[in-house]
Amino acid sequence: MVSICGSDCCAVCPRLADCGGCQKTGGHPFGGECVAAQCITSAGHEGFSAMKKSMAEAFNSLAIPGLRVDDLNLLNGFYVNLEYHLPNGQSVKLLEDNKVYLGNQIEQPGSERCYGVVGDEHHLLVCTYGCNGADPEIICYKRWR
Repeated sequence: MVSICGSDCCAVCPRLADCGGCQKTGGHPFGGECVAAQCITSAGHEGFSAMKKSMAEAFNSLAIPGLRVDDLNLLNGFYVNLEYHLPNGQSVKLLEDNKVYLGNQIEQPGSERCYGVVGDEHHLLVCTYGCNGADPEIICYKRWR
C-alpha cells in the first residue's frame, strides 16, 4: 500500500491497525493530520519538497550551536511528543499524538544528548534530550511561515 506521499510507510508501520492507512483515511492517520499528505494534496510533490527545504533552512537559521539539519523525515506525533517540565513545576506536551510531523534527530557534538527537531506547517520545535528521550528540554518553540 503506497501512501499519498509516495513512501511505503504503511507497509512497515506497526500501528497500521490503529491508524487505518494513509490512502484509506485520506491523509488523516490516527484521526489527525499528516503534514506531507496535507501539503501534497494542496501543492503537489514539488510543494512538499519546497516545504521540507524551507523548514530545514528555518531550523538552520536559528543558529543553534552544533545543529545542522540536512534532511527531515515523517515522524508520528506519539513518538516525538515528549513531556517537558517547566520551571514552575508544570509539565507540558507541545505536539499532538495523532499528527504526523517532519523532523529528525541530530547528535550533539561531544555530548550524549541529541537535538530533536520537529515541525509542521505552522510551528518549529527544537529540543534536546538524552537516551530514549530522557530529560527533554525545550531549546526553541516558535511559529513560522
